[in-house]
Amino acid sequence: MELMKLTAVETGKKIKAGEISVEDAVNAAFEQIETVEKDVNAYVTVLEKACVLEKAKEIQKKIDSGELTGPLAGVPVAIKDNMCTEGILTTCSSKILSNFKPAYTSEAVLNLEKAGAVIIGKTNMDEFAMGSTTETSAYGATKNPWNFEHVPGGSSGGSCAAVAAEECSCALGSDTGGSIRQPSSFCGVTGLKPTYGTVSRYGLIAYGSSLDQIGPVAKDVTDCAVILETIASYDQKDSTSVKREEYDFTSALKEDVKGLKIGIPKGYFGDGLDEDVRKAVLEAAKVLEKKGAVLEEFDLGLVDYAIPAYYVIASAEASSNLARFDGVKYGFRTEEFRGLHNMYKKTRSEGFGAEVKRRIMLGSFVLSSGYFDAYYLKALRTKALIKKEFDRAFETYDLILGPAAPTTAPKLGESLSDPIKMYLGDIYTISVNLAGLPGISIPCGTDKKGLPIGLQLIGNCFEEKTMIQAAYTFEQSRSYEGPKMVQR
Repeated sequence: MELMKLTAVETGKKIKAGEISVEDAVNAAFEQIETVEKDVNAYVTVLEKACVLEKAKEIQKKIDSGELTGPLAGVPVAIKDNMCTEGILTTCSSKILSNFKPAYTSEAVLNLEKAGAVIIGKTNMDEFAMGSTTETSAYGATKNPWNFEHVPGGSSGGSCAAVAAEECSCALGSDTGGSIRQPSSFCGVTGLKPTYGTVSRYGLIAYGSSLDQIGPVAKDVTDCAVILETIASYDQKDSTSVKREEYDFTSALKEDVKGLKIGIPKGYFGDGLDEDVRKAVLEAAKVLEKKGAVLEEFDLGLVDYAIPAYYVIASAEASSNLARFDGVKYGFRTEEFRGLHNMYKKTRSEGFGAEVKRRIMLGSFVLSSGYFDAYYLKALRTKALIKKEFDRAFETYDLILGPAAPTTAPKLGESLSDPIKMYLGDIYTISVNLAGLPGISIPCGTDKKGLPIGLQLIGNCFEEKTMIQAAYTFEQSRSYEGPKMVQR
């Protein structure tokens, strides 16, 4: 039995049934990491095996005594490297945080630990989550397990690649403009971005505070629902946290979409969409239609304005959030400097990568005197109008269906040579963050090159259960197939 081919929930069930031990599950994850990590580069930090096995023994005792009964108890989990973990290196894949070990753990990770999940490492990402390919990392690019010549997507590319390469049972990612859903699509895994405020952002190192949201990456919809149920909570430490009436997402795991109205935006299937992606997504839509859903095309306005509005807002928030990294309190500090201001400039110049500098400069520009009204305020008004467009759509439809990305995974190096083209690749995911909506990407096929394609379902605010139910129903029509990696 190959343990790492199991889903997180399947692994948890076998541990509870006594068929395998927590130690067995952890050993299997480390064996897979030792086999494929040199090719994939999904992790920035893999924890000491001896320490993790010690933790596994503690969790096993709690499972045996009946103290831990949840579905994730004993399951090996990876965490994106922008979530603080006490005493464990947390770098945001940036040189400027290359020596940073936080004094506390983020709330989402704490919730996983309380459920008995075993943290085995921190995954690679685009530096400070800025990028769509996981190539802007200071620790080298992550490779797509389906084809090592291609990117895994980003910024949660390390988490998605680690799940696809079976280097963990599941992982946490963060989504600012599609950073869970797009790499999930590229890596052939399932990724869920919850409604803004559902999962605490406490301990998440911010990129765009009004857009960031933590979510699960896993092999299937069941795992994602279980993980979301585990990490979602109201948190007084996070001023954007929302107190929801219920956090029961697993009850939506049933095969039933009869009468569900699903809208398909015409603008999502226009120019720029790869033909293989179009075909796979529309075939997936037909599967839901055969199962009883009512599909209808409609016009979703303001789609063309989403990307400029997003990059103005996200860059403005990033320039403000990243001002704290100055070499004074923590993180990297330049070795040679003359005076305080020179130290600031040299530290930030040497510590940040090109993409992060580009967005800081753009953000500082749009927030500057004389341009604030012309760019930043206009972007905020556009964001409000985009939210109204979605509100209007959800008066008629229960869900919106479309692609997660316009193409399958590009080759390494192709995107970084043209940043604007990389930004345009976020066209189908960005609006969801601007409107604070939930979204999920589910594998729905492969292109001619054998690279995976993701179907995206978008729900109304706090309607994750409707989205999960439709995703689960579609998933039952096909089995999960991971990459057939070349073992070197």
